[in-house]
Amino acid sequence: MNVLLWVLQIGLALLYLAGGSYKVFKFDELANYMRALSRGGWRALGVLEMLGAVLLVVPAAAQWMPILTPLAAAALALETLALAGLYARYSLKLAATNPMVWAVVMGLLSAFVAYGRYA
Repeated sequence: MNVLLWVLQIGLALLYLAGGSYKVFKFDELANYMRALSRGGWRALGVLEMLGAVLLVVPAAAQWMPILTPLAAAALALETLALAGLYARYSLKLAATNPMVWAVVMGLLSAFVAYGRYA
């Protein structure tokens, strides 16, 4: 179980780091596509995702305040599932190109990591 959690943590960290940097540095494209959030809102979500990505791996790997890992995973799960609800307002199509599908999967995997690391 520990190996599965580490694989999920590293994979999610890479995905959240990539998604967060996209939200921070390419927010004009997102702001034009989805007007529900302002540019500052997209940047704040991006910074939260990048910080959460770092906290998914570093505290547990360094054995320094490992309680931060499940807290970061829970925060990312809540943020991602809320973002999935925002995506659902724009499209309910179940396709691989719909960001709602990816957000739901990443949110559920983050919740699983939070539960696995806390328990």
